[in-house]
Amino acid sequence: QVQLVESGGGLVQAGGSLRISCAASGRTFSSYAMGWFRQAPGKEREFVAAIPWSGGSTVYADSVKGRFTISRDNAKNTVYLQMNSLKPEDTAVYYCVAAHFTAWRSSLAKSSNPYNSWGQGTQVTVSS
Repeated sequence: QVQLVESGGGLVQAGGSLRISCAASGRTFSSYAMGWFRQAPGKEREFVAAIPWSGGSTVYADSVKGRFTISRDNAKNTVYLQMNSLKPEDTAVYYCVAAHFTAWRSSLAKSSNPYNSWGQGTQVTVSS
């Protein structure tokens, strides 16, 4: 199990951009699929994006597809979420998640089930 620490959240105007990061501890970062979930006050936690341990086929929620990009740097044990064309409805706490490759499947990427490590979250606020 890895420890995850998010950073980079803040306040941005609608239409703006923001990049948030997640730093992971341990030597086996490359053995984990990584992802992002988010939760707004009074709303259900929802999937945002995921990326396999080897990169390749990324997975996005329909609500962010074309606007957000997930990437990873295994040498730095870090995963990123580049958020462009931000909307007020993107306002939420964003959580970094990790799933070991033995448990993760692309078909389950949008479910919270395969992720056994969760960060404490970083707040992203988009003003109108």
